[in-house]
Amino acid sequence: MTEEPKPWVGDQVWDEVAEKEGVVTDVKNGVYELRPPNRTWGETWTVLDGTKLTVTVSRQERLRRRREEA
Repeated sequence: MTEEPKPWVGDQVWDEVAEKEGVVTDVKNGVYELRPPNRTWGETWTVLDGTKLTVTVSRQERLRRRREEA
């Protein structure tokens, strides 16, 4: 059995409660702040229970893809 990676800043995640995808922008005292994946500003939301987040694209993978697009 493999353990799911714990979401962290820069990871793209699926928010089970909000039923939408986001990118983790900050984590303070166990509270996650997310933003839409294709925006740097605008709508953000918080998630109190990190177990409701599933990493869909890790920060490392997002950075690799960005380098390949450049």
